Amino acid sequence: MTELGPVAWPPAPIRTERLVLRGSEAGDRAAFVELFASPEVHTYLGGPRPRDELERTVPAVPGRRPGFFVIDLDGAMIGMVKLDRHDAESPGHIRPDLGEAELGYLILPSAWGRGYGAEACAAVLGWFADALPGTSVVLRTRTANERSMRLAEKLGFTEVERFEDFGAEQWFGVWSSVTSSG
Repeated sequence: MTELGPVAWPPAPIRTERLVLRGSEAGDRAAFVELFASPEVHTYLGGPRPRDELERTVPAVPGRRPGFFVIDLDGAMIGMVKLDRHDAESPGHIRPDLGEAELGYLILPSAWGRGYGAEACAAVLGWFADALPGTSVVLRTRTANERSMRLAEKLGFTEVERFEDFGAEQWFGVWSSVTSSG
């Protein structure tokens, strides 16, 4: 997992009470297209991408890379969680020497309001804390995205700063396995 550090990839699927976090498969492609084309999902992310463009450009097995997990509920993809290296040039970087990862997630609207996002993100953070102990994880979201703000708090992210980007106020927080229960 060169993007985040010395982690063997892919890991064994992560199982929670209701979900499986796993690598992507060819059968997930239609759900990826739905996720990226959803106006609801992309309300705070610059808007959805055109479905016809996605049908042409989404690979046969989307998201197959280190740090990328499909959220599987009863054998069907309902969303994704990813950990990427946090860009040192982007707003909200704590310290360049921390080497932190950035958490991102998207959930299909049909699965909203059931706690799947919190369950999936907590499981991935727990996996990450075991794989790279002491490495911080950051999260950015628009302050207008109340669901994402509540999830950040529930997961144990601590606000570091707020800043303007993309024409809106952004929230930036940090999570550490040293100070969080995950």
